[in-house]
Amino acid sequence: MTNAQPLIAVDKLEAWYGSRRILHGVDFHVRAGEIRVIMGGSGSGKSTLLRHLLGLHRPRGGTIKLLGVDIGRAGAAEMLAVRRQIGVSFQGGALLTSLSVGDNVALPLRELTTLDEGTIRIMSRLKLEMVDLGGFQDLMPAQLSGGMIKRAALARAIALDPKLLFFDEPSAGLDPVVSAELDELILRLRDALRMTIVVVTHELESAFKIADTITVLDRGEILMTGTVDEVRGADNARIQDLLNRRAREVVVDADAYLRRLTEDRSRLD
Repeated sequence: MTNAQPLIAVDKLEAWYGSRRILHGVDFHVRAGEIRVIMGGSGSGKSTLLRHLLGLHRPRGGTIKLLGVDIGRAGAAEMLAVRRQIGVSFQGGALLTSLSVGDNVALPLRELTTLDEGTIRIMSRLKLEMVDLGGFQDLMPAQLSGGMIKRAALARAIALDPKLLFFDEPSAGLDPVVSAELDELILRLRDALRMTIVVVTHELESAFKIADTITVLDRGEILMTGTVDEVRGADNARIQDLLNRRAREVVVDADAYLRRLTEDRSRLD
């Protein structure tokens, strides 16, 4: 396994929004069967990194390889083939409100396979059973609780049995009990489907429970990648600030502040 090609290989990744650099030479690899947590506070670059991993943005510098494919250089057909092998569970669920829960889960099967309708219904219900939503296929998204929406979105994300699953902030907006249940579900799915899972989160308790390996991101830089114990014991002030919820000291550069104000005023004039 250690000699196998990583399913995700990110090397010297740089991302920019206009003249502002968001990611600074990010490097990490994810092995098959691993649960990798990408952890960081607000503004650390987690969402930008996830958008690049999904191929929604092209790297300004560096490379991203998913399943051996350089997605920064892949054509449309090659990128579509890669996306057929990945699943994404979005932070807010992103269920289509006009479709029932069952139809939401069945949507990837209807759009991307030639299976008959009877088989699609059976497969979508199997996926709902896997996320503890058996019997809820006829409900509409508006009839679901927050935790149920997360699980229904997860069922849709695994409808095609992806090799890679990306999960954005699974615990966001959930109470501690429901969050713990969702963590257990992620672990069960990894073992049952032998998927590789990347979870983006700022929730420490969830990260420590599900992660095989944690990548800590801060201000667009990777501070470290290691096991849960290695991250807990890291001799790094910025990591310990994150783990212990300590506010960072903000140093104001008066000259830079005045310079920005002057530049903004000149653009308005």
